Amino acid sequence: MFYRRKVLLALLQQFDGQLEKIRLQKLLFLFCQRQTKAEYDFIPYKYGCYSYSANADLTTMVKKGMISEDQNSFICQESTNYLKELKENDRIHLTEVKKRYKELDGTALMKYTYIHYPFFATNSVKAKEMLTDAEFQKVDKSRPSSEEVTLFTIGYEGISLEKYLTRLIKNNVRVLVDVRNNPQSMKYGFSKNQLSKYCESLGINYIHFPEVGIQSDQRQELKDQKDYDRLFDEYKSKNLTNTQSTQVAILNLLIEHRRIALTCFEANICQCHRKHLAESIECLDGFKYSIKHI
Repeated sequence: MFYRRKVLLALLQQFDGQLEKIRLQKLLFLFCQRQTKAEYDFIPYKYGCYSYSANADLTTMVKKGMISEDQNSFICQESTNYLKELKENDRIHLTEVKKRYKELDGTALMKYTYIHYPFFATNSVKAKEMLTDAEFQKVDKSRPSSEEVTLFTIGYEGISLEKYLTRLIKNNVRVLVDVRNNPQSMKYGFSKNQLSKYCESLGINYIHFPEVGIQSDQRQELKDQKDYDRLFDEYKSKNLTNTQSTQVAILNLLIEHRRIALTCFEANICQCHRKHLAESIECLDGFKYSIKHI
């Protein structure tokens, strides 16, 4: 079993085997804030801090019969004491979370996280009514506000779905432009249908232009930067010269929405075609904006 799922089971068991869904997310968030390397990352969602990945793990464990679920709560069905299976520091953190927050219901935990972690309240539908004016001003100040027209690029290699989405949110990206030829991924959340759904749940539009991607069979023998450079020389001479209309469409999206991001897999921008696509768009008539790799 994945260690992170043991954390979820231990958390449920620490709170008498059952937690309201909103309360569970908040307690898990507060636990993860204590970890040096968090088991789960979170995004600012409609009720505050939320982990899609944790919810996916909970759903999987429901299917396996390890926990059950009703409309409002998750209930642990396991008899194994999972607290004993956690690392020592995590046992301490989880015990501290129980001691400090056991008396707080979901609403109180929501307010607590809004006050102490205001960025995670920026998409909340409840923050305005729950917080004082002074507290809500801190939430407002945490909102991304930059309006400079910028073409971003971003890769998802090595980061969680939540960290990736948070990076988009903090840069005030309005449109995510998927430039993969094949928008499928073994990594949770990054296949086309999933990524589109998660982006749109946060008010980020998603669009896919497969024609400016590189086919998978062209990427099989890439051992060093020279191999990547040869691949990209061919990409620039063939693909980019034949996809001018798509590049103009991307530029028009930038002009209309002001802050858009090209996305692919690689973390290293020098090993991803999105760098060369961005540079080609930069050369189009009418481009007078910034490019930023995030």
